[in-house]
Amino acid sequence: MNPHKADSFFQKVYEVVRRVPRGRVTTYGAIAAYLGSKGSARMVGWAMNHSHKTDPDIPAHRVVNRNGVLTGKHHFGTHRMMQQLLENEGVVVISDKVRHFDALFWDPGKAR
Repeated sequence: MNPHKADSFFQKVYEVVRRVPRGRVTTYGAIAAYLGSKGSARMVGWAMNHSHKTDPDIPAHRVVNRNGVLTGKHHFGTHRMMQQLLENEGVVVISDKVRHFDALFWDPGKAR
């Protein structure tokens, strides 16, 4: 992929992630689908991994996998940092998985 195209895609991902409400979570796939790239969930993951280097104000901790599992946790400062950030927002995490994931899921395609 063209590096400029990737940068543009990453910026679009970051714009969506900044809109995820506090205390809610979304998924890599939901972001990809919203951006018209349904099969690009992995690319959204790469954007999230890179977000820590570009802008610390991107709430990357609010992006989980399609089952509500904290698959990106190893990209945070410590092993528990992603969980701690979510718990600070009232999200319950048990065994690296968001409890009541369906109720807390925020779909960017249905958001106002």
